[in-house]
Amino acid sequence: MIDDPVLLNDWHVVARASELHVGEVRPVKLLGRDLVLWRSQSGYHCWLDLCVHRGAKLSGGHMEDHCLVCPYHGWNYDESGRCVKIPTHPSQAPPSRAQATVFPLKEEYDLLWVCLGVPRNSVPNFPEWHDPAFRKIAAGPYRFRAQGPRVIENFLDVGHFPFVHAGLLGDIGHPEIDDYEVETTVDGVIAKDIAVWQPDPDGTGKPAKVLYTYHAQRPLVASFVKKHNEQRFSMIDIVTPVSADESVSWVVLALNYAPEVSDECLRTFQDKVSAQDIPIVESQRPELLPLDLQAELHLRSDRTAIAYRRWIKQLGLRYGTS
Repeated sequence: MIDDPVLLNDWHVVARASELHVGEVRPVKLLGRDLVLWRSQSGYHCWLDLCVHRGAKLSGGHMEDHCLVCPYHGWNYDESGRCVKIPTHPSQAPPSRAQATVFPLKEEYDLLWVCLGVPRNSVPNFPEWHDPAFRKIAAGPYRFRAQGPRVIENFLDVGHFPFVHAGLLGDIGHPEIDDYEVETTVDGVIAKDIAVWQPDPDGTGKPAKVLYTYHAQRPLVASFVKKHNEQRFSMIDIVTPVSADESVSWVVLALNYAPEVSDECLRTFQDKVSAQDIPIVESQRPELLPLDLQAELHLRSDRTAIAYRRWIKQLGLRYGTS
């Protein structure tokens, strides 16, 4: 289990809401814990994947009469997590201790967010989702054999575009990064107006010099808005710490132009970009992100990463850091 109070008391994505159907029971993992995710007629539920009787995984069970039924001895748990039926003793009232461990769950951006502790914040903000001028496209999830801070820092880094994403997000002939502003506020790290020349900045095949504004809202959630004239392309990257050595990146794209470009085309573009990022992030050493700024070399173009490392150190994040 990942023992980190910062993450324990925050929201994490475990699935896309539209992909979990009524009656479906699914095992998921978060912070090294086995969970069961299921959907009844009235909504979504996330519990510890454990029957209190003999420790069987509830994710191997099924839904029946608005209850989740354990696959081992058939104990019936209602939507509140309370055991309401023990088939081997039908006339016996289940003891009060026969209760599943239930976790807070929210649905937002077609994503299911779970908190294993006591939520200290609301779900991260992605304003484009509620703006009818923007199309929204789901991408991923993308699996990394790496810990979350490395994944997020890669997301915040524009300096790798010409080398890792040549022909898509960057060009080796235009690697320069001009100075830009970074500030750390109560809402996280914000890096404004980072100018980047891109041969194909959004999957439409049209080159442009664009301006990025990044926002690291949580230690494992960051977003950007890319501007070119009146065009806006936005993306939020939500990294779920599945276990001590695996992370899952959930992505939502939003844009206010190019209606002729299909969702599938834009999703395929993001798949290509992520496929290029994954081996790089997985190759980074040390695996834990150094918070001592003397441990690695830094340039002016690394201002966002420097601010991010200082910020998560200030927050007291232990996971994925050294």
